[in-house]
Amino acid sequence: MNTGLRIAAFAAALAATFGTAYGVGSGVGEISPEPSGGAHQGHSAPSHGESGDGGHEQGHVGGQESAPPGGLQISEGGYSLDLRTPRLEAGKSADLRFSVVRDGTGRPLTAYTREHDKELHLIVASQDLATFRHLHPTRAADGTWSTPVKLPEAGGYRVFADFRPKGGEGLTLGADLAVSGAYEPVALPARNPKATVDGYEVELGGALTPGRSGELTLTVTRDGKPVRDLQPYLGAYGHLVALRSGDLAYLHVHPNGEPGDGETKPGPEISFTATAPSAGAYRLFLDFKHQGRVHTAAFTVHAAAPTSIE
Repeated sequence: MNTGLRIAAFAAALAATFGTAYGVGSGVGEISPEPSGGAHQGHSAPSHGESGDGGHEQGHVGGQESAPPGGLQISEGGYSLDLRTPRLEAGKSADLRFSVVRDGTGRPLTAYTREHDKELHLIVASQDLATFRHLHPTRAADGTWSTPVKLPEAGGYRVFADFRPKGGEGLTLGADLAVSGAYEPVALPARNPKATVDGYEVELGGALTPGRSGELTLTVTRDGKPVRDLQPYLGAYGHLVALRSGDLAYLHVHPNGEPGDGETKPGPEISFTATAPSAGAYRLFLDFKHQGRVHTAAFTVHAAAPTSIE
């Protein structure tokens, strides 16, 4: 690509990103997976407090009425997300660096409460929801987080930091990320209750209903046989993240039950309780672990009244 075309493509990526920021700022209310073994997606609970690892409610949905979705703001609860790598180049691996800073002082946060075995969970998603990463960065002593990331396509992305300050409430903060290169937006995939990934089939049952909790059940099979020996991954048999198409409102959900509770079986079914904050299209990303590898299945669902997943 000559220099003029590359500059034009980069400008398009920036425009997509800033367009996303405008949509978020306007308060929109309606409306690929990481390679196996590379990333983890999704976790939460009817309330994190019920799982014994902290009451993280912001952006989470469960058996109780959900809090407002997270990730639509860069600052909340006295903390801000300082994204120190605002631009990347498509197809090239680079370190993504950021910190969580205290409003007023600007000092990076260094004391966190661990949730699902990690101090902080990082989600990176493209505006068209074609690319999704759940990463677990490392924190330096000065509070700076970093993680290598390689994003395949140019365009606007959203970075979500999901964490709980020590002694505080859980938060999900979001910031825009521009990825330069030749940009071609991708349409949201059509609804399909079945997804195939790495030789596994995952079938989704249930419905998302605006303002009302409901059960989602995902059933994992391989070669036509139920998978009954799923392995715990970050304290659960499955993790689910939901992002609303359009503004990328972030819903973090967690399975009903957990390994070792005497009731939850290691497959083939993984059950979640979820509430959609509004009508519209959502993209669901499920992580599950089997035979030592993490696999990610993705679905498109529509929340409406009445709601059906077709």
